[in-house]
Amino acid sequence: EYNVSLRSKLRTAIKYVRKAIGAGDKDVAQNVFNSSIGTIDSIAGKGIIHKNKAARYKSRLSSAIKTMN
Repeated sequence: EYNVSLRSKLRTAIKYVRKAIGAGDKDVAQNVFNSSIGTIDSIAGKGIIHKNKAARYKSRLSSAIKTMN
């Protein structure tokens, strides 16, 4: 049950970043991304997701922010 709540927290953090990217404001997206990095890393550190999966999430979100206009 505890892992389910952490996994939900991870999905929510990623969803907020994707929503900010979709809105088109690069500064807001970068701020949301920076705040979600800690969540992603802490969940990977607890073994809920693999560390490479966490790195992949962060990399893809970061590259999506960098390619924004």
